[in-house]
Amino acid sequence: MDPSQGPLVSGCSLCVGERRGARLEFVHAVELIFGFGWGAFWVYWFVAALSTKRGRVSWSREARIRALLAVAVIVTFHSGVLRGGALNADPWRYGFGLFLFALGLGLAVWARIHIGRNWGTPMSQKLEPELVKTGPYQVVRHPIYSGILLAGLATALALNWHWLYFDLFAGIYFIYSATVEERFLTEKFPGEYPAYRRGTKMLIPFVF
Repeated sequence: MDPSQGPLVSGCSLCVGERRGARLEFVHAVELIFGFGWGAFWVYWFVAALSTKRGRVSWSREARIRALLAVAVIVTFHSGVLRGGALNADPWRYGFGLFLFALGLGLAVWARIHIGRNWGTPMSQKLEPELVKTGPYQVVRHPIYSGILLAGLATALALNWHWLYFDLFAGIYFIYSATVEERFLTEKFPGEYPAYRRGTKMLIPFVF
């Protein structure tokens, strides 16, 4: 090597190291944004749950599905499929992921505010239920579930595709819960709910 090239090579290595360090800082900042977003969302959720109507939950039915999903999560962890995943390094994925993340959590919060005291935990049955068909419920019957799943998909897009496993498990749970809830609402509103169900989709507008 030409001795005169030594400073040049060292300078290039330094530049590469600085760029790599800046990229890692940016990745950690994006992770922090997602972590803060999810944390703030769930804090709001638990606080809002304090002002809902009285209801009841079929614990035996809910315990079964939760137990099955818990086993699936444990098996997934022990299988090693979540190991070795590299963090995203594409700026467009960060940007689009953050947009979808805000859209998903915004939809869930809007639906939660719109349904008000009629909200309940998955598969709960209100003692004095009301059928809400306005706002986001005009498009899909379970917009809260839709919003959370979209936010989960956005997290996977922006950070690491392994988050899709958690979104998959949540989707299975939400579809099961929605099916149970719709059976209850059909019994409570036999004249209105079947027509409402025919005119809307469960989770994805115009698709499913």
